[in-house]
Amino acid sequence: MNSYSHDMKTIKIGLFGTLMLLSMSLAAQQKHKPSSDTFHGAQSTAKSYKVVYQLNSEDNQKILATFKNIGNALDDPRLKGKLQVELVVHSGGVAAFKKDSPYQQQVLALKNRGVILAQCENTLKERNISKDELFDFISYVPSGNGELIIRQQQGWAIIHP
Repeated sequence: MNSYSHDMKTIKIGLFGTLMLLSMSLAAQQKHKPSSDTFHGAQSTAKSYKVVYQLNSEDNQKILATFKNIGNALDDPRLKGKLQVELVVHSGGVAAFKKDSPYQQQVLALKNRGVILAQCENTLKERNISKDELFDFISYVPSGNGELIIRQQQGWAIIHP
């Protein structure tokens, strides 16, 4: 056998070996990859879950998206009866809690579902807004940021839609 034939045979064996390893690797990946038929999301194994939603924008789309996100979480069958929710409103988000806003029905619906509605008092001072201008059924915290910091240290998830 000449050296050219020997080199070609070595290349063919090397290529065959590489292809075998590649196909075995792909097969192993497919074996461990969950198919869309088997994956249904995270399992709800804890007895309770706690989440704070942060709303600091007066943008109508952001306000409505925040309300929708909270509703979706409350409706998730894995979290039913296990979820404690707080909505912390500060900065421009105060628009969602104003009596002259179009959001009273949605905010009241969240309250009726057990959501804690917390308005930042610093925002009211900075914007010269009286509590009389806000819904009567909301609660107050000294600072929205302080509430988020404390809740996070207590193990609450923080979501900022």
